Amino acid sequence: MKRAVAALGASEAALAVAAIAIMSLLPVAELLSRQLGLSGVPGSSVFVQHLTLWVALLGATMAAGSDRFLSVSANTFLPEKWMPQVKLATSFVSAAVALCLSWGSLQFVLETRQGGDMLAMGIPKWVAQAIMPAGFLLIAARVAWRASGLAKWRVVAALGLLVPVALALAPAPQGNTCLWVGIPLIVVCSLLGLPIFATLGAIGLLLFWNDGMPVAGVPVQTYSLVASPVLPSLPLFTLAGYLLVEGGASARLLRVYSALFGWLPGGLAITTAVACAIFTFAGSGLTIVSMGGLLLPMLLEARYGERFSIGLINASGSLGLLFPPSVPVILYGMYAMVPISTLFYAGLVPGMLMVAMVCAWGVFRGVRDGTARSRFSLAEARGAIWAAKWELLLPAIVLVGIFGGFGTLTEAGAITVVYTFLVEWMVSPTFSPRHFGRVAIECVTVIGGVLLIVGVAVGFTNYLVMAHVPELMKQWVLTNIHSKIVFLLLLNVVLLLKGSFMDVFSAIIVMVPLLKPIAETFGIDPVQLGIIFLANGELGYLTPPVGMNLCYAAYRFQRPMTAVYRATLPFYLILLIGVLLIAYVPALTMWPLKLFGE
Repeated sequence: MKRAVAALGASEAALAVAAIAIMSLLPVAELLSRQLGLSGVPGSSVFVQHLTLWVALLGATMAAGSDRFLSVSANTFLPEKWMPQVKLATSFVSAAVALCLSWGSLQFVLETRQGGDMLAMGIPKWVAQAIMPAGFLLIAARVAWRASGLAKWRVVAALGLLVPVALALAPAPQGNTCLWVGIPLIVVCSLLGLPIFATLGAIGLLLFWNDGMPVAGVPVQTYSLVASPVLPSLPLFTLAGYLLVEGGASARLLRVYSALFGWLPGGLAITTAVACAIFTFAGSGLTIVSMGGLLLPMLLEARYGERFSIGLINASGSLGLLFPPSVPVILYGMYAMVPISTLFYAGLVPGMLMVAMVCAWGVFRGVRDGTARSRFSLAEARGAIWAAKWELLLPAIVLVGIFGGFGTLTEAGAITVVYTFLVEWMVSPTFSPRHFGRVAIECVTVIGGVLLIVGVAVGFTNYLVMAHVPELMKQWVLTNIHSKIVFLLLLNVVLLLKGSFMDVFSAIIVMVPLLKPIAETFGIDPVQLGIIFLANGELGYLTPPVGMNLCYAAYRFQRPMTAVYRATLPFYLILLIGVLLIAYVPALTMWPLKLFGE
């Protein structure tokens, strides 16, 4: 049994590495052939889109095997002796949801096979889609297996696999009783640690079942999003960030910013904010984990207080959310149907405002506390820039790829991966090509959990649209709120509350369809709404109880969550002022668009 499980895990890992490697190379080959006037790779973009589907499901199965699904959990406040029962309950529900999604995916794949649709180069489309039922089935089995170390509890959790059978045999429900009972139970399970994908998937499946719709409705919407032409850029840019971390680029870049800013009053605080903001495209949590260990000793040695230092690193970990090539910006633009390049232009001034506010607080604390400052050395600055010259060119390459019109966003992501891989191989003494597999597996595991949430959430939100929920909310707001100022205040409150329990990816999928039509009635441009939404997303990473940066900081610095809350509070209030300025001064967002002719 153990050998079979190990062989299965090795096969998944090999497929995942191969999928994301091909995803990285195909767009580059397509771009180069196009520039040379050649015909290109037949079906390249279609293959990359469907490889994203494979990366999402393979990553999700590996996340299930290592119990790394994102969740909204308040179970840390429960007695330790209750944990086995809590784990059992959430595993039961997760297994049931995953198997329902597997069954629905199977129906979808069979329909596609009957239709005879082809992918490219004579490959049937259903072959690529087959990863969906297989992946969800593996997720269900692994969730049940990890329910407990005791075989009897695994059997109980595995009973959740019978739920789809019960739903198939049960008569169509009369009324909304199943919703009034089922949805509160799911919410309670969510607070106890039910993964976000299972929470959204369970609610979506319940809604579809209650209305007599086929269970395949959720997987169909999952496929329509995950196999989109823009989504492949998300795992590609994420992989580039992981390669930079593996190659030690964070240390070289930190040396550059220390040489340039360390001599200023509060210079090390400025260095921290700027370095983390630029490195955030690698991922907010990855920034804290990779750079936190370098920055905290430096800040303490410069006589910054520990609480201030942890709060600064934590707040700085999401400061680059508005800058290219931010994954949440790409996802928002794709889902709100707003040009992604326009969003990046619009986010420049608001993003720099947030960075400047954190830097200003760091300068104030540095001057007040008499922290140490380094002496500026032109030789050190030149040496640091020369050592990191190839990494310093990366932002220019990304910007040219996104704004230069030479290729698609996916091709820009693929070029970034190939360039990063070659640079780290060339300049880093600790990086070699054999490390790619390990880095790719870690990246796919993380991004698979995120893409699974995104894919399942779109099925849930599609039901809300079909049920005319956005129109009902719009009517209520127009009836009760008549001031744009009041609406913006309410919008920020809702988004901050969202940030306290929902990650930015699922928030975009769930909330944008609800908020966009309402905002438009108050004359708020979808681009401005996006910047307001994403600026609140930066703050959401810092919002108790389970803002993602709070969790990463507590893990990285081995401090209680309450200590991280206290350390982050001053920066939270500072960034809250920035968010309100972005909301109430639209020129901050819209002026760069006029400047660049967008």
